Amino acid sequence: MSFQLPKYNHPNFNEERFLIAPNAEYKLVEKDGVAPDNYHAMSIFPEYFKINGKWILAEETRMDCVPRLNSNNEIEIVEFRALKVNDKVIVGRTEDASEGIYLHANGFVKEEQDKDVFAFRGGRSRETSQTMDYDKLIELLKYEKENGYVVWVMGPAAVFSEGARNSLTKLINSGYVHAFLGGNAVATHDLEAGIFHTALGQDIYTQESIKNGHYCHLDLLNKARKYDSIEKLIEEENITSGLMQSCYKNNIPVVLGGSIRDDGPLPIVISDVYKAQDEMRKHIRKATTVICMATQLHTIATGNMTPSFRVVDKNIRPIYFYTIDTSEFAVNKLRDRGSLEVITMISNAQDFLQRLADNLE
Repeated sequence: MSFQLPKYNHPNFNEERFLIAPNAEYKLVEKDGVAPDNYHAMSIFPEYFKINGKWILAEETRMDCVPRLNSNNEIEIVEFRALKVNDKVIVGRTEDASEGIYLHANGFVKEEQDKDVFAFRGGRSRETSQTMDYDKLIELLKYEKENGYVVWVMGPAAVFSEGARNSLTKLINSGYVHAFLGGNAVATHDLEAGIFHTALGQDIYTQESIKNGHYCHLDLLNKARKYDSIEKLIEEENITSGLMQSCYKNNIPVVLGGSIRDDGPLPIVISDVYKAQDEMRKHIRKATTVICMATQLHTIATGNMTPSFRVVDKNIRPIYFYTIDTSEFAVNKLRDRGSLEVITMISNAQDFLQRLADNLE
């Protein structure tokens, strides 16, 4: 099956409700970081605002942020903390055009055949067949390699086994990773494996714990901080494979956001969570496909800043968002947070990565 982007169905702004709708209203910010009363909060879907009689799409959106009207009458979507005094924030809490605000949730909806009201296995679980999911993802990645921007978000399980780490190396070297987001742990244990062939002191192939293995990740962190550079660490310690080495070799941007539990951390870890969020969002603003695996914390953080669509060359296309974990609870967590446009797959990291790597060149 070859991949084709679905066509976006634009709203018909010649309908009466859009023609008679008032312009969207705005109020001025009176205190930095505080939105005016009745502010409009954004969703993951395309939203249009009527400005001077014309319906305008907010092209870069983010859930739980606010629309700000700039001096060129363009809609910017900003976090509350980025608001400044005298910013023009659009107000109104309806989404049906009656206040000059319209949320278009069905832009990519396909016509479906009638389905039985009662049917088995309607949800997603560990019993769900994933053959088609893999086939679709493989074809999607073939398309995105040349036409999109694929952001991967991963936890340390992605590098805990030799098979997973080798498959990840292959995917990066083959061009299927355009940016990597994660935390201190995944990079630490990947580099630990590159030097000691262990993750948390356990051999990544034999699973045997080596003598004084609990020192391995600490020794790695100490070396990294001595060199004060991941590039220098890779060069001096002759690391020839893995997540970090492959990203640096291929000039793939890496953003590591710190957490309160981190050892070390590595020199490139961003300890200020808001700075880390800003750096993550730079890549999410370009993302066309996002693949999150084995990290509930970073998956939710990424999901909360990822819309359901992207404007590329003036065309509106969907963003594909995958979440992969061994836990049904973990993969379904985003649905509880409002990020409904997500494809969930139950798998361990090694099986998932190896299946992709074996089918992608």
